[in-house]
Amino acid sequence: MAELENPSLMPNLITYLSCLLQKVAESNDVNCRFQPQKVSVFHGLTRPTISIQSYLDRIYKYANCSPSCFIVAYIYLDRFAQKQPTLPINSFNVHRLLITSVMVAAKFMDD
Repeated sequence: MAELENPSLMPNLITYLSCLLQKVAESNDVNCRFQPQKVSVFHGLTRPTISIQSYLDRIYKYANCSPSCFIVAYIYLDRFAQKQPTLPINSFNVHRLLITSVMVAAKFMDD
């Protein structure tokens, strides 16, 4: 498991990131009525039943990633959103984009 100097740092980081991603997804869900959006391979047919907080907790528990991976994964998601404005992060794709960005960040940061 990722070694931390402060064990409470990681749960706080996960809570903060999940709140950020939840706000982004909710705002883009509302904006989808007003702006044209593309559908990608990351879109699901329905919203996942697991919350973003629970999903990040599971990734942290089972993926054995360092804290920096989660920060870099968020940076990747932010860059993706900036480069692809017609493909916003919403509740139909946030989980798939999140696991993909964490995986890429882990390969870059931890390997």
